[in-house]
Amino acid sequence: MDSITQAALGGAIGQAVLGKQIGNKGAILGAIVATIPDLDIVLLSFYDSVERISIHRGYSHSILFSVLGAFLISFLLSKIKWTRQVSIWRLLIFSWITLITHMLLDAFTTYGTQLFLPFSDIRLGFDSINIVDPFYTIPLLLGLILSFSNYNKGRLKTIFNKAGIILSTLYLLSTLCVKEYVKKNYDRKLKASKIDYNALLTVPVGIGSINWYGVAKSKDSLFIAKYSIFKNTSVHFEGYPVNDTLLQTLKPNLVEKMKWFAKGFYTVSKHHEKIHFYNLQVDMRGAFKNDTISAPTLGYFAITPISNGDFTITYETHKK
Repeated sequence: MDSITQAALGGAIGQAVLGKQIGNKGAILGAIVATIPDLDIVLLSFYDSVERISIHRGYSHSILFSVLGAFLISFLLSKIKWTRQVSIWRLLIFSWITLITHMLLDAFTTYGTQLFLPFSDIRLGFDSINIVDPFYTIPLLLGLILSFSNYNKGRLKTIFNKAGIILSTLYLLSTLCVKEYVKKNYDRKLKASKIDYNALLTVPVGIGSINWYGVAKSKDSLFIAKYSIFKNTSVHFEGYPVNDTLLQTLKPNLVEKMKWFAKGFYTVSKHHEKIHFYNLQVDMRGAFKNDTISAPTLGYFAITPISNGDFTITYETHKK
């Protein structure tokens, strides 16, 4: 999720766990700790173009990091003035919950997280909520802000914050139910269109989990259609060839990494010397078409060969 949402969730947790001991400072600490996993973007410049693909939401978003990080953070907090009077066990619980909820929240988005590193590099993603969704964020922020304004009103302060956490969590879980409903509708419409497929990706676009894209994968093609849960209009599937043969000229480690990143939902095309790799797992902004290009989405990884068999990777966007 976006940084504001992660900070709001961390702040709400800090208020709930530490608020009685250190007041509103608990929310501030929660917001700070909740941003720590996303500091992995600072490391990107130290890696080559292939390795960069898997750095973000990698080790810093793993369960192991949440445990080790919680021990380190709680130890450091036990030494500072704000939290010296709080028991080490409460600080440990606060630190771990703040870190692990950051990772789990990210797992609900399409980008996914590598929760099981270093034991497995599988990217866990439920694909049920957009990276930015005010329906999740606003209850958290409102509950937190109201708890600030009612600092001296005892129980009311706690009620506002807890209500924000409960409402946002219920909404998050409801997106899984909506996703299941959408998947069943896509399956029915694919069968009606006589499209045989072996895998189906459903991704929300915009806010509220109302509008979705469905990507059905067959042996050598992807079939893509947009769907709205509030509209009964017909669904039209547009087919795109995967063109796997275009990847044969690239280094195997690059091909393996790109396919891993896309979870198998990708298409490839070639324009002049550049190979365009469209990752439908990560980018779903609608089809693009002009006189020379027919693409399933606007964004793509441009892989450009350079001297000595090497290559560069840049992320580019088609201009409408």
